[in-house]
Amino acid sequence: MKRLASLIFISALFLSACQMKFPESQLPPTEAPPSGSVLFQDDFSRADSGWDRLLVTEGVMDYYSSGYRILVNAAQTNFWATPRRNFADLRVEADTGKMAGPDENRIGLLCRYSNDNYYFFIMTSDGFYGIGIYQNGQAILLGQSEMEESPNINRGLAVNHLRADCVGDELTFYVNGFQVAQTHDSTLTAGDAGVIAGTFGQAGADILFDNFVVLQP
Repeated sequence: MKRLASLIFISALFLSACQMKFPESQLPPTEAPPSGSVLFQDDFSRADSGWDRLLVTEGVMDYYSSGYRILVNAAQTNFWATPRRNFADLRVEADTGKMAGPDENRIGLLCRYSNDNYYFFIMTSDGFYGIGIYQNGQAILLGQSEMEESPNINRGLAVNHLRADCVGDELTFYVNGFQVAQTHDSTLTAGDAGVIAGTFGQAGADILFDNFVVLQP
């Protein structure tokens, strides 16, 4: 089982790639649009839609084959990227698949990203999942002491459809249409949404994301 101690996240070298400030024009509206309204979407068919493009020894984040690729070439490291938006309550979804590397990896979604703090919803290609918060340089799982296994996660090179709902203090994670986890936390209230990929003890996780969409819950 993968314990919380193994959740070692990306170093300060990469934090600067994801830092942002939100102009007043992007603050959440006072009246929410109808449920199911698309707040943002990207199929990554255009390489100028605003996501991070990073090439370093430790890995790559870039548009690739009509998707968004995160390659992590260092062990115990995470890369994440966001489209530089701001949301409060949301439902974020994406299709994702492993192109190469170890099945013991991290693949997931983010919500309420701001000042390098965020909620994460992650799965692994060997069938484990978790919800947590990354705050002040520390990752903590929420509602579980360690990552747990689910039969609803497609393993290996298979594609998975991920969904994360952040509504008030309720955080819910779905994989392939099945709810795998739900917990509550009121620490973070608004911020960006995004994608995350990472490694445990073995480097080389090569992950592709597609059909990223943020909806009004």
